[in-house]
Amino acid sequence: MAWSIEKDEWLKINRNIGFNEAVLALIGDGLIDTIDNPSKYFPTQQIFVIKINNYIYYIPFIEDEEKFFLKTIIPSRKALKKYLNKL
Repeated sequence: MAWSIEKDEWLKINRNIGFNEAVLALIGDGLIDTIDNPSKYFPTQQIFVIKINNYIYYIPFIEDEEKFFLKTIIPSRKALKKYLNKL
């Protein structure tokens, strides 16, 4: 897995979460779903839906033959309602 160091720092400051924490959730039991990005502007992206500390986050990513490149981490109240029974 790879990501932008600058984006990771921004996420830690502005959303109080970083990519390291997200990756630990992904390799642990935090992965709930993987979905296609519904935005027509990002047709090559997919989204990890993960659980961290009883909250749901979207992590858009691009996959190539070598790695997953994580783009950002988005807290989602909508996803929390959708996946609440899976917590």
